[in-house]
Amino acid sequence: MKTCIACGMPMKEKADFAMGDESKDYCVHCANEDGSMHSFEEQKEAMTGFIIKTQGLAHEAAESAALSMMRKLPAWKEGLGVREKGLGVRG
Repeated sequence: MKTCIACGMPMKEKADFAMGDESKDYCVHCANEDGSMHSFEEQKEAMTGFIIKTQGLAHEAAESAALSMMRKLPAWKEGLGVREKGLGVRG
């Protein structure tokens, strides 16, 4: 079983993969309509929204939680610190 490199979701079924393509390393939720992976900013906003919806956190707390999760994911590990500095986020 693969795990999405952008959000950490387990990908068990063909439908879980971007465009139904099991060779992709990211899931259907982390893909744009053309099959490309979300940008860092798109993914941060999507994860923040998901955390707000599922955990009821305020936006700032949800964004902090999203960035904390993203630090551990392969797609964002490299260069995340540089992006956070540009956003004024403390790690």
